[in-house]
Amino acid sequence: MDPITQGAFGAVFAQTQGNVKHIAKAAIIGGLAGMAPDLDILIRSSEDSLLAIEYHRHFTHSLLFIPIGGLICSLFLHPLLGRRFGITFWQTLIWCIIGYATHGLLDGCTSYGTQLLWPLTDKRFSWDVISVIDPLVTLPLLAMVIIAARRKARRYVLFGLIWIGLYFGISTYQHARALEEGKKLAATRGLDTLSIEAKPSFANILIWKIITETNDSYHVDAIKIGLTKVKIWEGDTVEKLDIDRDLPWLDKSSQQRKDIERFRWFSNGYIALDKQNPHRVVDIRYSLLPHQIIPLWGIELSPNAKPTQHVEFYNERGDSGAALKVLWGMIKE
Repeated sequence: MDPITQGAFGAVFAQTQGNVKHIAKAAIIGGLAGMAPDLDILIRSSEDSLLAIEYHRHFTHSLLFIPIGGLICSLFLHPLLGRRFGITFWQTLIWCIIGYATHGLLDGCTSYGTQLLWPLTDKRFSWDVISVIDPLVTLPLLAMVIIAARRKARRYVLFGLIWIGLYFGISTYQHARALEEGKKLAATRGLDTLSIEAKPSFANILIWKIITETNDSYHVDAIKIGLTKVKIWEGDTVEKLDIDRDLPWLDKSSQQRKDIERFRWFSNGYIALDKQNPHRVVDIRYSLLPHQIIPLWGIELSPNAKPTQHVEFYNERGDSGAALKVLWGMIKE
């Protein structure tokens, strides 16, 4: 999730430990440790643009790396803050480990994919119950962290934890309902489905993106899961990527061909040829609007590339302001 939410989660859990008079210090150290795993964004290559997405949410996010990550954070934060705060290295270490531990699990709740069990497996875990940005998670939690720190009262920490439990419980229930509605929609269409996934749209748990996979294509729709009624926006369909059909010019031994497989792994298999550009392969999981296949990112290939040349990873944001207005209208319907 976004750095502010990661920091708030690290802070509130760190605030559960130690003397209550140090609760503000716990929030600062735990919050910084909670954001630290995302320093993996510094891993990149000017020649291989896929390296950055390969190593984001990689070893720094693994559950097995938590003790090491927490220790590294404490070795930096204790000299910088711990001594100034007048706390022991042991207390700094505890807060750092707690804060660091929240990061990977929180990211696992999103749709992006997180390698929680590296190096045992390179599987990208994504439980699809929360958007990567959701103000209804962040703002109330951040308020409780700040109030607890200012008033030196742990009951506000409890209020924050209760809010997390309630919101994530509701979002998990909404996810299950969205999946069920997706299955009903596929049945009415007579689709022979291989899989159905439901992913939250941007910053809410009312509108869900339904991705239905068949043998040769992906069907994308949006479903609003309200309290008493369900609304469906029928969306786009795209054929799965078939390299021999879609990119017949591509040398099977080339680096670009290998990079497609790397991108397939990153996208959990949800890749297709861009309808607007025959040299682009896109990740259909993400789009500004949940019923569209207008991807936020993909890779671009070149027929003139050298055998050892990598593909180019690109981001495509489009008119995000207009898309947010449409999404807000869908939420209000």
